[in-house]
Amino acid sequence: MTTAQTLNLLCRFESRNVTFLEADGSWPIVWERAQGCFVWDAEGRKYLDLTAAFGVAAAGHANPRVVRAGQRQMATLLHAMGDVHPHALKAQLAQRLSELTFGRWAVRGGRREKALTQCGTGKVIFGNSGFEAVEAALKTARLATGKPGIIAFEGGYHGLGYGALNATHREHFREPFRNQLLEFGHFLPFPEAPGPASGTGAPAGVPSDRRPRLSNTGRGCSLAQLETQLFAAFRRHAIGAILVEPVQARGGIRIPPPDFLPLLRRVADEHGALLILDEIYTGFGRTGTWFACEHSGVVPDLICLGKALTGGFPLSACVGRADVMDAAWPPSSGEAIHTSTFLGHPVGCAMALAQIRELKAKRLVERTAKLGTWLAAELERHGQLPNERGQMKSRCVGLMAGIEFSTPDGKPATDVCLTLMKRLLARSFILLPEGEHGNILSLTPPLTITEAQLRRTLRAVAEELGRLAD
Repeated sequence: MTTAQTLNLLCRFESRNVTFLEADGSWPIVWERAQGCFVWDAEGRKYLDLTAAFGVAAAGHANPRVVRAGQRQMATLLHAMGDVHPHALKAQLAQRLSELTFGRWAVRGGRREKALTQCGTGKVIFGNSGFEAVEAALKTARLATGKPGIIAFEGGYHGLGYGALNATHREHFREPFRNQLLEFGHFLPFPEAPGPASGTGAPAGVPSDRRPRLSNTGRGCSLAQLETQLFAAFRRHAIGAILVEPVQARGGIRIPPPDFLPLLRRVADEHGALLILDEIYTGFGRTGTWFACEHSGVVPDLICLGKALTGGFPLSACVGRADVMDAAWPPSSGEAIHTSTFLGHPVGCAMALAQIRELKAKRLVERTAKLGTWLAAELERHGQLPNERGQMKSRCVGLMAGIEFSTPDGKPATDVCLTLMKRLLARSFILLPEGEHGNILSLTPPLTITEAQLRRTLRAVAEELGRLAD
């Protein structure tokens, strides 16, 4: 079908408030196929994808080895029975995720981390979408601590299911359903690192085990101020967990100071709460380490994974310390407390195992760290918008970058960002806006992207900015 035919069908048969259609026909394009870093639309036009389809295609779109793994599994076992009759790949993937997280951290961590992960194992609850992994983590924290409250952060995005929505901050998503929410989430400011971020992360240096340095300041609040608010929240509410993204993705590629996660780890420990890291976007190499928490040397109690886990099949996972999971969840009596029809889907498990092998075989995590350093330096060179139209600030950690546009008086320049994004789409570059005001142009390309492709993108951005200022 042509683009017009597809969009016409969606207008007629898809619910409103799903696919946005620009009146002039400039948005959206209709994807026909994708390979590597490229997408082709229904008319055969080729685009360079700087989104990795929401960060999913880490090893490239339609990675041949990942696709073959899925095809082989479809021909053998297309569906299994969730929590009833298992299949081998679910067990193998659970083991692999345990090894990649708590197994690695127990070996590489300091004395404190080793104490936390004495057996070096994690245990897994599978889901389909990222928000399901978050909700599994929230249930785990409730069962393990007996406390219903959680601390979440302003700007945070943890999905739109009714449980996860209690921790997703943006009013655009929450307000229509507020009178149905229990609202057990208590929101605190998310501090941002001052100045430009380095390519391998600020959060860059790995702090020692001493008390975190609380002099870090940035936008929002200092870490000393945040610590005061954390302790106040624990005094006022029955808090069982702290839920946080190590880097906020949909919040606008917001990178915190390096001592942020160590502070949260210490406060959680002092109050008997669990630290839950939402690494659905940042996991599997996106920030130049397997998981973004490794920049700070912090081991969570629970980690939520999705997106790049399979490279394109709906599968997510909540991985928790074995002792935490065993304390929270009772042995099965024949009917699981938490399950779903497609739990641990065999095709998704096959693709996830292949995706992890590809990330390792191609050394994409290490490659991302190196390329991210170059990208951060290139972004930093751009500086101000032309003709005093406003300011352009960048931040970057690995291949997770944001270009923020603001007016001369510091207000969000949403129109600049959206106009730029549409002009770049017309030039065959796919990018997305992030942040509450849609004024941050994000770059989260496949980890297989080349320096030349990134350079071509930045050149196009600069050219279109120049035209906007004319």
